[in-house]
Amino acid sequence: MSSIFELSPQYQEVIDDCEKLAEVVEPFAMEADESSELYEPVLNALRNSGLSSLMVPETYGGRFAQIDPLAVCLARERLMKTSSHLDSLFALQGIGSYAISIAGTNEQKEKWLPAVSKAEALAALALTEPVAGSDLKGISTTVEKKGSDFILRGAKSFISNAGAASFYTTLAKENDGYSLFLVPADSEGLQITASPEIIAPHVLGELEFHDVALPEDSRLGEPGAAFRHVLATLSVFRISVAGAALGLMEGALREAVIHTSNREQFGRPLAKHGPVATLLADSWADLESSRFLTYQTASLAGEDPAGNLDRSSLAKLAATEAATRVVDRCVQSMGRWGLIRGSKIEKYYRQARPMRVYEGASEVLRLGIAARLVREYENGS
Repeated sequence: MSSIFELSPQYQEVIDDCEKLAEVVEPFAMEADESSELYEPVLNALRNSGLSSLMVPETYGGRFAQIDPLAVCLARERLMKTSSHLDSLFALQGIGSYAISIAGTNEQKEKWLPAVSKAEALAALALTEPVAGSDLKGISTTVEKKGSDFILRGAKSFISNAGAASFYTTLAKENDGYSLFLVPADSEGLQITASPEIIAPHVLGELEFHDVALPEDSRLGEPGAAFRHVLATLSVFRISVAGAALGLMEGALREAVIHTSNREQFGRPLAKHGPVATLLADSWADLESSRFLTYQTASLAGEDPAGNLDRSSLAKLAATEAATRVVDRCVQSMGRWGLIRGSKIEKYYRQARPMRVYEGASEVLRLGIAARLVREYENGS
């Protein structure tokens, strides 16, 4: 589908590479998207594509000097359209490793980032707990210093890539503050079990830390600096969820347009009946307006990620809420054919719903967005 945006050659190259990867994964995408465990053919395709290099700085094998939010958005748009399993694997390479890029020591960076850039090491970010969700200051996972080691105790819940990741960037209480720690997957005392199955299967797991001993150099950054690094991660990657929502919308709309253009009722294609045409037109409007906001915001995030976090939240809110509307309309326009289990449109319908929950639930995002809006008017903007 054509876009009103003219992208520079470096971004067009990213899109072209993602299209090639999507073509490779397409034959087994439906099977992969029903798997709650790592689907090896998808991982192999991602490795062969070299696209994980978008998730680390150039110094450590990255494609750009620094991680580019617009490039990540464009990639997720193309990948999500084909496979949520592929999109998730790609996105988590950045989400799980970004704190290393911005706060890690040279040794930490050299150990992990080159492997992340090649998808030889899979990354994960462990924040959520059985009780603490959006309220991250309510976590109960702790570390205490014992000799030259840190001893990690607690539990994390619904962690993406759990059981597949090579390391977990883990949030824990340290004295009176909060810090991030690198926890290798083979750490003694780390126990991993599967999370409950969700409506759109995803690699998820529960982590338990039973007196996990971590070396002194396992902390990322200074003591008590965790939330600064978490917010930095969100500043770069929250907008990419909007990119994934664009891909989902475009995929669903394509299915609906093909169906309604070819299926006739009352002597003409469904797409030429007023009520169906309205569903399609409104969906295209939602897609293109979301795309404009997403691309614009991703460009701003590339210049000043932290300063534009509220705008990234706005784009994520708008695009994921729009995705729910678009997919619902597409199902409606296809009638009973939109309800068939195992079809692409049914898959998109299930995949749209979690987007309004993860990486900032819509209701939580609205609080921050409204606060930013009030501040701007108070400052005379």
